[in-house]
Amino acid sequence: MAKVESFTLDHTKVKAPYVRLITEETGKKGDVISNYDLRLVQPNTNAIPTGGLHTIEHLLAGLLRDRLDGVIDCSPFGCRTGFHLITWGEHSTTEVAKALKSSLEAIANDIEWKDVQGTDKYSCGNYRDHSLFSAKEWSKEILSQGISDKPFERHVI
Repeated sequence: MAKVESFTLDHTKVKAPYVRLITEETGKKGDVISNYDLRLVQPNTNAIPTGGLHTIEHLLAGLLRDRLDGVIDCSPFGCRTGFHLITWGEHSTTEVAKALKSSLEAIANDIEWKDVQGTDKYSCGNYRDHSLFSAKEWSKEILSQGISDKPFERHVI
């Protein structure tokens, strides 16, 4: 079985919240795809409840696309501590951290329920498991700690 980089990361040494470049891969035609670790809470210490994480996921899907070119997907980690962000091209971790910070600020301060996309049975596979209240509270908590553009030291942007 192929080794997965994320499972080789020492989760006891990282200092969340942070943005980390996991990998950049170049396709056969020269296209570059980048995978980032958007770690919102400290692994094995905390986890965002599914309702809040699910709502943050739906909101980041649009908010990050508004702030960063080439977003392909933003998907939650099963451990509920953050997200994978997949993009076309290369972005610095500082650029991604700024886009994440701005997105979380919007969630914490500006978003209303009507702004959350995909919250009915036609557009979401688990539409009953959302919480805007939780998404807002977790966003505020994450922002209060600051988002680092380095995973092993606190270099808050």
